[in-house]
Amino acid sequence: MTAGSAAEARPAAQPGRRPPLPSLTGLRFFAALLVFFFHSSLSNSPIPPNAAINPFADHGLAGAVETLFSKSGYVGVSFFFVLSGFVLAWVAKPGERPTAFWRRRLVKIFPNHLVVFAAAMVLWAGSSVTGVGQWLPNLFLLHTFFPQPQINLSVNPPTWSLGSELLFYALFPLIVIPIRKIAEKRLWLWAGVMVAGMVGVQLVAQFLIPATPKSAITPISDMQFWFGYLFPPGRVFEFALGIILARLVMTRRWPHLPISACLVLMAAGYGAALLLPFQYGFVVATIIPVGALIATVAQADTEGRPTRMRGPVMQWLGEVSFGFYLVQGVTIFYLRKQLLGTHTYSWPVALAVVALFFAASLLGGWLLHRYVEMPAMRRWSRSRRRPAPASSAPVSSAVAPAPAPAATVPAASAAAEPVQRHHGTGKEEVLADVT
Repeated sequence: MTAGSAAEARPAAQPGRRPPLPSLTGLRFFAALLVFFFHSSLSNSPIPPNAAINPFADHGLAGAVETLFSKSGYVGVSFFFVLSGFVLAWVAKPGERPTAFWRRRLVKIFPNHLVVFAAAMVLWAGSSVTGVGQWLPNLFLLHTFFPQPQINLSVNPPTWSLGSELLFYALFPLIVIPIRKIAEKRLWLWAGVMVAGMVGVQLVAQFLIPATPKSAITPISDMQFWFGYLFPPGRVFEFALGIILARLVMTRRWPHLPISACLVLMAAGYGAALLLPFQYGFVVATIIPVGALIATVAQADTEGRPTRMRGPVMQWLGEVSFGFYLVQGVTIFYLRKQLLGTHTYSWPVALAVVALFFAASLLGGWLLHRYVEMPAMRRWSRSRRRPAPASSAPVSSAVAPAPAPAATVPAASAAAEPVQRHHGTGKEEVLADVT
């Protein structure tokens, strides 16, 4: 077997566990990359002094680049929200205490967040926020429950999505129970209900939320943008859809689709997002393609079909994508302002600037993953209780239980193996950790 075919071999599942989904690990890097392109093409930075990020001097080219990627960040975030529900449902442990689940999830997201929060406060936010009411909600990831832009996008703007993820984690042990009880023949109906809920959120934002005063950076009001995009309860529909899609794949009710067809559907949805009214490009235009791609790639993994996303490079990129996403407030917004000011450049130099942003973000993501995220998971993701004392009665070797198999995780890779040897690290949920 060649190295390439080995990478595409069907992942082995331990008895009693669902098969791992390594292709979703690789796929999530592309979602994070969409967010990166969105951030690096902005004509207005979300942090003071709100200067342009886009480095292209040619106004026509700069405008074309910004338009092309104007919806990519929305698609990437929606992908992560659906993926969170899908993977958490896929790896859920029957009978697990909610407190154990919540502990792992908090340990997974907060160490990275706190490190980048501190860096942002030192570099720029400490001098731009006007009081504790702006930075304290961000510290505890509650800032997106506030409609004021100076709060919900404060300190490190990419962390807004972690506020939604935190709500998802709090609700998961509660909403997964009724979703598990949905009859298999009704799963498609409930998937449609979730999509209808997303449409309803935007209808409320469009017709019931005040349309004035207009936002400085979007064609709708700050209140409409907050309610339609940032407000965590409105994003629960995507998370719940991910759980339902996982059940559709588990019960073999998901149709067999080629991944190429899903990519064509993604392109069509993206085109619709560019043409529809602004707020319908947040989620509504692309949610069906996003859900179809996630479910189809997961199905391909369970059946051993090739995806080209299971190799070690793609696994590594997927594993560092949480940090890659989170650090962009520093590596793009701050570096652009401090190192380059407001200068713009010819297209070859501008491409080099974007490559610099990418390299800095990837390096920052790796540093967070290697020196913050993984050590924190090893140390604090499971309660360190003393093991129960061994029974004094001898056990016959003929009836001694076999050693428990090592946990099989969705993101199995060479880089993940050191973590697999530390039980309870939460590595089995690595796919759901990027927003």
